Amino acid sequence: MDLQDELDKRMQDLDKAIKLLRHTGEDYAKAYTEYRKELAKELLILKNDGYAITLAGDIARGKPHIAHLKFEEIAKEAIYKANLESINATKLAIKIIQEQIDREYGASE
Repeated sequence: MDLQDELDKRMQDLDKAIKLLRHTGEDYAKAYTEYRKELAKELLILKNDGYAITLAGDIARGKPHIAHLKFEEIAKEAIYKANLESINATKLAIKIIQEQIDREYGASE
């Protein structure tokens, strides 16, 4: 595979990664929203049950369904951040290939 083909492939990979980032970002936002809504509900329940709000936060976060939602949020965030890093790595690879093309093109003149 020559450098131009490699560059074209990396550009296509970058385009796909950017489109994927939109979806993973949306998944992350949904997971965050769901966690915050359920946590707020649980805090209100605990407050109505007479728990101090400072204590209620710890109790609510320890409840299995709230902890699971937090896990989902963290997992979605990790995927989102990994996709960002993949995009950055692809952009770096594109830059390196472009520099190689420039050197080879400049050397042939």
